Amino acid sequence: MKGRKMFNRIAVLRQERNISRKELAEIIGVNVQTVGYLEREEYNPSLDLSFRISEYFGLPVEFVFSVEPLKPMSEVLQEQQKRRQ
Repeated sequence: MKGRKMFNRIAVLRQERNISRKELAEIIGVNVQTVGYLEREEYNPSLDLSFRISEYFGLPVEFVFSVEPLKPMSEVLQEQQKRRQ
């Protein structure tokens, strides 16, 4: 059975934290090339790796990863703000 394509916000989150791919790779315990594959959505992470990445960024897994294309973070935040009003 072929796996589903996973979408993610790793590159955006990494840039917000101003860390390199190499730094993130060291933090989550993978090779730097793995981070590149993840960011380009050429590789689906294991469940364990998904949790390590999400925990590093302090975000729920479903905010970092999805099986559907992710909306820009600004759009998500605007929607959340509208729901609170």
